[in-house]
Amino acid sequence: MASDTSGGRDTFDIGGAFTVDRLGFGAMRVTGEDVIGRPADEEDARDVLRRAVDLGVDFVDTADSYGPGVSERLIREAIGDPDDVVIASKAGLLRNREGDWLPHGDPDFLKNQVLCSLDRLGTDTIDLYQFHRPGPDTDFAESVHAFAEMKDAGQIAHVGLSNVTVEQLETATDIVDIATVQNRYNVGHRDDEAVLRACEGRGVGFIPWGPMYAVDDDESADALDEVAARRDATPRQVALAWLLDHSDVTLPIPGTSSVDHLESNLAAADLSLTAEDMAALNAIDPRE
Repeated sequence: MASDTSGGRDTFDIGGAFTVDRLGFGAMRVTGEDVIGRPADEEDARDVLRRAVDLGVDFVDTADSYGPGVSERLIREAIGDPDDVVIASKAGLLRNREGDWLPHGDPDFLKNQVLCSLDRLGTDTIDLYQFHRPGPDTDFAESVHAFAEMKDAGQIAHVGLSNVTVEQLETATDIVDIATVQNRYNVGHRDDEAVLRACEGRGVGFIPWGPMYAVDDDESADALDEVAARRDATPRQVALAWLLDHSDVTLPIPGTSSVDHLESNLAAADLSLTAEDMAALNAIDPRE
């Protein structure tokens, strides 16, 4: 669905059903170091989640592999299962104590993981459940069929994909309605521009993970600093504002373990970039 403006805030309809503000929150960083185990202070982590919702965030993204399980549990403890907040999670990656992310798309594993996610999140139906990463050991279509079966069973309302190609999006769309795609994308890393454009053509939400990874890159820093100085903003706010302006289907989910950083990130929704600003930022990676 195309985005609209409601009460001054830009919104998007996930799956044509859930209307959310286009700037959400990614809950990966509320876990321990290397996204393994508990955070140093769980109450601080819960405070960040509560503050996000207090500030109007109505789209929170997590995954069973964040912790693993820690992020989902903290979301339940901090905000529960509110009707006015869309909770998105993912399955398809295994973790170990070394911090590796190991693709595992076996359908039986995915069906087991959704049961774990339902329990940790304290809900009967997960609003959006995403296939975290296709792997080499399982046929992609078989994994997607597992998500379609979860949807048919009422365990999830909408299906999403992550780290996929245009071809994989097309394959999945032939199996089940796809509501979102979550790929790495930011002002300095646009390798998946074709995937973004495919999402635009299908009315699919595009969730750019790592939305601020380019802030400290040599190729991006000068332009971001220049625009930030003109707009009395931070480079991170500029990077987020660029994502919101670049496409109507982008749903950035900046994550943090700090309330101060959270509040600063969310202020990007109110940052207006000029044509001059956008031209300077587009020139960082001018591919179409």
